Amino acid sequence: MIRVLVVEDSPTSRQLLVAILGGDPQIAVVGTAGDGIQAVEQVAALRPDVITMDVGMPRMNGLEATKAIMNQQPTPIVLVSASFLAQDVAWSMTALAAGALTVVNKPAGPSAPDFEQVCRELVETVKAMAQVKVVRRWPDRSAIQPPPAQSRHAGCRVVAMAASTGGPGALHQILGALPANFPVPILLVQHIAMGFAPGFVSWLDSVTPLSVKLAASGEPLRPGTVHVAPDDQHLGVADRHTISIVKEPPIGGFRPSATYLYESLGRSFGDGALGVILTGMGRDGVDGLRSLRAAGAPVIAQDEASSVVYGMSGAAVAEGLATAIVPLDLIAKRIQLVVTGG
Repeated sequence: MIRVLVVEDSPTSRQLLVAILGGDPQIAVVGTAGDGIQAVEQVAALRPDVITMDVGMPRMNGLEATKAIMNQQPTPIVLVSASFLAQDVAWSMTALAAGALTVVNKPAGPSAPDFEQVCRELVETVKAMAQVKVVRRWPDRSAIQPPPAQSRHAGCRVVAMAASTGGPGALHQILGALPANFPVPILLVQHIAMGFAPGFVSWLDSVTPLSVKLAASGEPLRPGTVHVAPDDQHLGVADRHTISIVKEPPIGGFRPSATYLYESLGRSFGDGALGVILTGMGRDGVDGLRSLRAAGAPVIAQDEASSVVYGMSGAAVAEGLATAIVPLDLIAKRIQLVVTGG
């Protein structure tokens, strides 16, 4: 049984979440809390396997509660939010960077047209996150030496990045370490709950020196800009200068798909692209990286020790597609070495 603590300030929503989760035979709701202070106390007393965490709450919000829990007793936390208000989304994204694993949409009620789907996603996410081993922080790799010169790759014209679970925190660290005058464009697929992409973009733009924007079809690729895939659409390029956004079928269940992005850049840029694959559940992107490698492009994969979930990057490494396996602390430095040619 997966022991779950439900943290939600609304009694009605709390009761609904308990009913949804408790209705699954593999889940036991062992406690509830109405605010962040109660949540911290309940985690210490109950030691749940997973916490579902509301974001906007009185006394102590979900962000502060996440920070306290990850400091005192690291536990898998699933953020459950119905708000796309800028402040609430910013809190959610900062909580993900602080150690929460993922964010899902809060079920609106049985009368909502997507109620069954949202409930299913909530239950499946709680089950999946119960398998993740969380820690207070990633290992300190600052003493590791930069990669050897012979592994660098000159002529990079574009960077393609992909992440899922644990991605917001990793991207905050990587993109935050790149300079504002970074000389090439970056295209990014981050798997996130429907509706959160615009808020994720606003948050990432506020915490990194680069310009971060939601990608739009037909717009030019810009150096020093992170073009982020919008909700439920694939991100790619029409040519070496222009972004393409399409709603073709999902690939491996994903739209946007990292595989679509990597394959698109492989066709247009060949060995002038750099693929970066980060922490995340599943194997999205792996098939696309084959196209990049076949074209001669290098691929950086996040290492296991610094990954929240060693799924996407782990699959790339297992299939021999990574030309470099790099801890999170050094990925930004490695990207710069590839782009500048050392």
